[in-house]
Amino acid sequence: MIQFFWPERVVFIILAIASACLFLMRFGKVWRNINASKKDPDFTIKPVGRRVRDFVWEVLLQGKVIRQRPLPGLAHALVFWGFCAFALVTVNHFAQGVNLGLLQRGTFPGKPYFWLATIFAAGVAIGITGLFIRRFFVRPRWLGKVSYESGFIAFLIFLLMATYLATFLPHWEGSRILWWTHTISLLIFLPLIPHTKHLHLVLSPVTVFLKRDQFSKIPPLVGDEDFGLDTGKDITKLDALQAYSCVECGRCTEHCPANFTGKLLDPKEIALGFRHYLNEFGPGSEEPLIGKHLAQEAAFQCTTCGACEFQCPVGVQHLPLIIGLRRGAVNTGKWEDDYGTKLFLNLERNGNALGFSTNERDKFIQKQEFPIYDGTQEYLLWLGCMGAYDPSGREIVASLAQVMRYLEVTFGVLKKERCTGDPARRMGNDLAFGELAQNNLETLEKSKAKKIISICPHCVRTIGTDWKEYGEAPPVEHHSEFLARHVDKLPRNGAGGSKIVYHDPCYLGRYRNVYDEPRAVVSAFGELVEPERTRERSFCCGAGGGLAFLGEEKGKRVSVERAEQLIATGADVVGAACPFCNTMFRDALAGISANPPKLLDIAQIAAASLPRE
Repeated sequence: MIQFFWPERVVFIILAIASACLFLMRFGKVWRNINASKKDPDFTIKPVGRRVRDFVWEVLLQGKVIRQRPLPGLAHALVFWGFCAFALVTVNHFAQGVNLGLLQRGTFPGKPYFWLATIFAAGVAIGITGLFIRRFFVRPRWLGKVSYESGFIAFLIFLLMATYLATFLPHWEGSRILWWTHTISLLIFLPLIPHTKHLHLVLSPVTVFLKRDQFSKIPPLVGDEDFGLDTGKDITKLDALQAYSCVECGRCTEHCPANFTGKLLDPKEIALGFRHYLNEFGPGSEEPLIGKHLAQEAAFQCTTCGACEFQCPVGVQHLPLIIGLRRGAVNTGKWEDDYGTKLFLNLERNGNALGFSTNERDKFIQKQEFPIYDGTQEYLLWLGCMGAYDPSGREIVASLAQVMRYLEVTFGVLKKERCTGDPARRMGNDLAFGELAQNNLETLEKSKAKKIISICPHCVRTIGTDWKEYGEAPPVEHHSEFLARHVDKLPRNGAGGSKIVYHDPCYLGRYRNVYDEPRAVVSAFGELVEPERTRERSFCCGAGGGLAFLGEEKGKRVSVERAEQLIATGADVVGAACPFCNTMFRDALAGISANPPKLLDIAQIAAASLPRE
């Protein structure tokens, strides 16, 4: 062990104190902004078990980082694991600076530990070199502009590992030059953390553990003065914590369908926009959030597909931030859009997003001879706006009813049914959503419904999750789950071995984690083909978040991009499991190809196997 003279020890102590003070001074501003933000009204630490499980998987094992981007993820994991293993080396290194070495290399337990740390140090050096090459030479567009600050920090990390590994070379173990180089690198690195993306080293473990307990959970509004995320005083502690945790990796940007098709929206910039706002104005400011750092146009281009939130490795939940901004704009009257206004008026006056008279729904029910639910049937068949009024949606409902009748499963429909409020909820109109939810809950209570089935994943999500702010609805399931349970009871003379490419709806897959059930249905009647982007990495159809009811998109249409991906598989049939996906692809497929693949919902695929009446 190196023995330092008192002048060296004094210099080391002064530098160490200066570095620590500078870190605390910089981190203090971040912590004060988080701590001064508004309390989250719905936050609960429960369920602790799930939080611990997520922490182990996402933080300690780096599971999400590696699974979604295997090579860069593994490189990052090597750096993370190396730093964890290196922690005691660093403590021992600083202790040496005052002649208090804790572990000795030649004795137990120091000898095996230092050799283990050597293996991890080599892993860190390899990992950080790979990440450096990727950022500065490969340069994927979603990483954004080149950050020389990141390059300097990568150099410091590599230097830390190199100076440690060099001490294992002959005659270098007791080198003062290596010791001081290693020390200066550490002392420079520490105060840089709070002002760079490397702040996630401190915050992201906390963020992952404390993130909201549901995917895309929209927090409730509390009191008459809560309009959503309008000004700085509306930012909550979780919002601030997540904004400061962003590692700027661009995974959210890479998978965002709006950004991919040339829109302004970049989920990464949403998180960073909140961070920049907090740094400039603070959490108690009455300066509007929409403005210098956050764009209203970007917030209203989101399809709420959840790809950003699903991909984030540090616990940032983008959708509550984006929908919060929409709430702030809509509930305060700052958002002006003709299509949006028409949508809200349709919901208010007609009880459906398409603006049709309820007489049209009645005619459809009579034509299909659907029984009215009277409490004796097994299922309440929820039609939804698309199933009741859209021509394609009606065909899907009729096919599902045909299958249920063949299986002798009883069902009925409500005499009166209003929109679940999904488009109002996602567009930020809480007043319209609340009125629709309460009205429907009262209707369901009177109906004595026991179980609900729906062809629409958006309805399923809204009924099963969002309505809970106002009351408890009967259990609800998507028709893919019902069909998968009964598919073995259906004849096999339908699709006749056609190649069927299945598209995962966002609100069925990422929101509900239903992937295998619709595939079981498709596989029973044809040859399942997977597109390049599938399951949890599926690409949105472009309809979610209320965008199906707004005007023409800027840039390339999201539905066209996805339709091209599906056609590229060479499948004969595009299989869908959502009426919104169906209607978006109907136009997109026809516009791309003169002879497009046939578009069918899984209910239509299943019904095609049934005997003709």
